[in-house]
Amino acid sequence: MEVPAEINVGQTLKVMGNSTLPAGTSFDLVMYYSQYTSTEIERRTVTLQDYNNKTFVIPFTTRGLKGGLYRIEMQSDSRIEERLSSDSVTQRLVNVVDRTGEITITSPLTQDIKDALRIEGSIAKLGNDGVKLEVRGPEGPVFGPTWIETKREMKLGAGEYTKTINVNVPGDYDVHFTDAKGYIGVVTFHVTAPTPTPTPTQIPTLTQIATQIPTTSTPTPTPTKSPFSLPHLLIALSIIGGISILSKKKKMN
Repeated sequence: MEVPAEINVGQTLKVMGNSTLPAGTSFDLVMYYSQYTSTEIERRTVTLQDYNNKTFVIPFTTRGLKGGLYRIEMQSDSRIEERLSSDSVTQRLVNVVDRTGEITITSPLTQDIKDALRIEGSIAKLGNDGVKLEVRGPEGPVFGPTWIETKREMKLGAGEYTKTINVNVPGDYDVHFTDAKGYIGVVTFHVTAPTPTPTPTQIPTLTQIATQIPTTSTPTPTPTKSPFSLPHLLIALSIIGGISILSKKKKMN
């Protein structure tokens, strides 16, 4: 069983090996955080096959792990262990280095797709040496690995970078950073679907409301005309007065 002596957080740890055990034999490979006490991190099952001469390559993720010493150990039942040869290697140590703290991101980690993908920030003490970016999205690689320039930040000597990459699919995008010393780490950006533009609700104005209310005009009352005109009325009154006088005279006689 072989593992690299050192690996950086974010890289895939590949455990390689071969065996003299019969094809079809299964055993576990277990990754432990090996400091004062051992803490199990991940467990993978291996089944030996004929077609690859009973060799195996098993990947373990180191993303999110803290730096330190880790142990990869083969575990099986006692019957399988008794069949191992005397020179069998059943455990290995690997030093996991955490450089992720050297990465600073100043652009938003969640971005609308119409603005994505904007990657801005700095790498501690990098100066003008440049940084290599590799971007992988929901559908696979979308950029790099490609070196981009960095500009030295005058106060602390960090290397400032900026890069915009057009993407067309919402989802998570892993941005991997590497410098001349090796792999630094990975940062995940979340790209969201376009935000729908709300349709404004039109509120009718008072003028519009007034025009929508039907108006009913109150008819102006027409003065009732008398069937008699003024001259006719005067004549009628004169006749009535004459008749009244004649009646009084007859009564006196």
